[in-house]
Amino acid sequence: MTEEPGWKDSELGHPPCSMGCGHKDDKAGLASSQIASFSHQPPSTPASKEVWKKGGRMFSILLAVHLALLACTLVSSGAFEKIAVHDYDVFFLLTVMMLIVIIWIIFYLAGTSRCPGAILGKDSHAGPIWLRGGLILFAIFSLVMDVFKIGYYSSFYSCLSAIKIIYPIVQAIFVVVQTYFLWVSAKDCIHVHLNVTRCGLMLTLTTNLAVWMSAVTDESVHKAHSKLKKNMTEEIFRWLLKVGMRSSSVEECNCNSQICQIFKNGYFWLYPFNIEYSLFASAMVYVMWKNVGRFIDHHSHHIQRLKFKLFRRTFFVGIMLGLIILVSGLGVLILYEVQVNSSTESSKKSQALTMYYIFNIVCLSLMSLVCIGGSIIYRFDKRDMDRHKNPTRTLDVALLMGAALGQYAISYYSIVAIVASTPRDTISALNLTYALLMIAQHTFQNVFIIEGLHRQPPKEDCKHESHQKDLYGLTFVNINAVSLRVPDTGSTLATGAASSMEAMHASDLVRSLTAPKKMNWRRKFLREISMFLLLSNIILWIMPAFGARPQFDNDTELNFYGDSMWPAIVDICLPFGIFYRMHAVASLLEVYIMS
Repeated sequence: MTEEPGWKDSELGHPPCSMGCGHKDDKAGLASSQIASFSHQPPSTPASKEVWKKGGRMFSILLAVHLALLACTLVSSGAFEKIAVHDYDVFFLLTVMMLIVIIWIIFYLAGTSRCPGAILGKDSHAGPIWLRGGLILFAIFSLVMDVFKIGYYSSFYSCLSAIKIIYPIVQAIFVVVQTYFLWVSAKDCIHVHLNVTRCGLMLTLTTNLAVWMSAVTDESVHKAHSKLKKNMTEEIFRWLLKVGMRSSSVEECNCNSQICQIFKNGYFWLYPFNIEYSLFASAMVYVMWKNVGRFIDHHSHHIQRLKFKLFRRTFFVGIMLGLIILVSGLGVLILYEVQVNSSTESSKKSQALTMYYIFNIVCLSLMSLVCIGGSIIYRFDKRDMDRHKNPTRTLDVALLMGAALGQYAISYYSIVAIVASTPRDTISALNLTYALLMIAQHTFQNVFIIEGLHRQPPKEDCKHESHQKDLYGLTFVNINAVSLRVPDTGSTLATGAASSMEAMHASDLVRSLTAPKKMNWRRKFLREISMFLLLSNIILWIMPAFGARPQFDNDTELNFYGDSMWPAIVDICLPFGIFYRMHAVASLLEVYIMS
């Protein structure tokens, strides 16, 4: 059936295949498309949108909401001692969910995607190579974490429930199957088994979010117990007794061997990678869900084949400055861990906090100024805005704005606590400056990234490629035609003129073929800015993800909000702030390539 221009990005029915592919809820769309094909008029847009929103899509959303609420209830309840929900109950639910997702993915790869006419097009914006590469990187570390978990829990098989050993095994299989599924199918716009596919994708998304919630909760409980064991003060001990935080069931078992301690410390250090893997996978699955039943208009949704050239057409200023920030941040992280977590002296703790705040103030100030400069450069950019429908870009913008709310909340809570508290010392002043700059940097960076994502790629690359092809044909075809038009009976002068004309054309064409493409100053500066921000966001992700969390080490907020409220605020909001940094890295890489 011929695709009409008005069909783009709307869900239309597709004739059933021999394997029973297709759905009854798409008959209305099929009938309207057949009428449009006979009358040569596209179907009405409102009717297409109504078909897109109803039916299986709404049912899949309801399924995801109920499963997410159930998982959230069990995960949050399993973290406290006074509630009769154990951690192995949470592991049992997650194991069942992952097994169902594995079965559905196998069904999709072996059945749904192989139906005739199942995939009529692919979304070129979905699942870019750098996003899938990051997913594989986090998947590798997640598998290592599962190996450490299996080794750690196997040391206590006699005093633990069997589900604690089964869970990491199933999780490892789930990570492998899901990573392969997203690698090969992230761009699919499926047109068969629509309801089953939507529900399967929503179940996959909910499972990833449930695993993410479980990992964040487990990591928070572990850090609370580690701080209790290190300090063992009466105040913190009373706080833990008051909130009734559950101690891990493996605490009752003995872990005296060195290999057991390695497994225990190793898998907690790898939790940040597993957390980021779950969020990356959730984002890619959501885009696939949006693309179910979607037709791609190839006129407005052309594939941009942009080459990623890191060390070409740049001044190296952004890369060098970003590497300096990255290396300096790693040094600050190491010193912070040594002086705060390994020492009980208050003077060393104050020095570490001062060093941490000064580094972040300098880094955030530079990033804010650079983002403002990039936004000003965009005002002079002559590229058109890309206004085509793009679910991937819409999700990127929503995640950037939504994840930034976590850091906004922490910063505003800190500002209120610092301003209202007395006395005010140097650390409080640095903390206030740090909180204000954090708000400003997130705002300016979001503006810069969103503006970059909505810009069309430079047209000169495409023009140059098409111009090259035309010149290639002219060189090897038209020159011969010119030489054939010169009469053999002509004079020597005419022959010489023709020869000189041919040589002139050939030399001009070869020169234009081999001439390097020029990049204007705006694109060069935008690339420098993108690379600097990318490297800076990496270190700002590493520091809180691997233990540098001054919110727990600074007493101002803890004394102002209390021992129960402030840790809960940080535990809820900080994972969103950490995810924001990693998602900003992926978005900035896309902005760099599009510049």
